[in-house]
Formats: sequence, structure tokens, C-alpha cells
Amino acid sequence: MNKSNRRKFIGTAAALSVGTIATAMPLATMKKKYPVIHQVFFWLKNPGSKEDRDKLVAGVKSLSKIPMVREIHVGIVASTEKRDVVDNSWGVSELMFFSDLEGQQAYQTHPIHLEFIKNYSHLWEKVIVYDIMEA
Repeated sequence: MNKSNRRKFIGTAAALSVGTIATAMPLATMKKKYPVIHQVFFWLKNPGSKEDRDKLVAGVKSLSKIPMVREIHVGIVASTEKRDVVDNSWGVSELMFFSDLEGQQAYQTHPIHLEFIKNYSHLWEKVIVYDIMEA
């Protein structure tokens, strides 16, 4: 390999390594900063209603205004392969990250959260919550 090609190869390899590390860092950083995770699944009363689903999605997104919520991800069921281990019976989910258990506890009684329950609970039939602490 001549010097020019070797330099290009080393430069490309270095750039790819830095890019790979940079994309992995946010997840590692989030785990260290926000060790408490609050995962919620909502089953809609009218599962065929895109309008109800979209209203609930908007409502869940409004919870991001609560100061203790460090990160929030709102989702709907993905059209992935049907397998025995995949539960796609729910309609909307939220994944929230908190800095500590106290923040998660304060979130439960925060006025925005209580208003969300009051204004949107008529849209869901069932809710399941998984609170997770980093191991």
C-alpha cells in the first residue's frame, strides 16, 4: 500500500471509529444521568380510532413540560413481524427518564400529570406501568 492510500485508509478508519463512539455515547450518558425509567402502555377504548390515538399521543407529549421529566419518548405500535413474544395489543406508549426516584414520585402528583389524567383518561381502557431502576 503506498503512503497516500495508507493515509486515506487510516483517516477513514479514524473517522468511522469516532463516529461510532459518538453515536453510542448518548445512550451511555442517558443511563448514567437518568437511571429511573417509567414505561407506560395504554390500550385505547376505541383501538381503531386514529383520532383518539393521536389525541392521546398529543396528551402524553404534553407531559414533557414537567420539570422532573428528563427525556420522553412517545410511540405507537410498530408494524413489525408477528411473533409469539411480541405484544402489539396496546395503542400508545411513553418512555420517560428521571434523575432519581424522588423526581419520579414528584411527577406522579405534578399538576400537569394530574391534568393529563383528567383530560385523557376517557380515551384508554387499560394502562400498565413498568417503573425500572438501572441495575
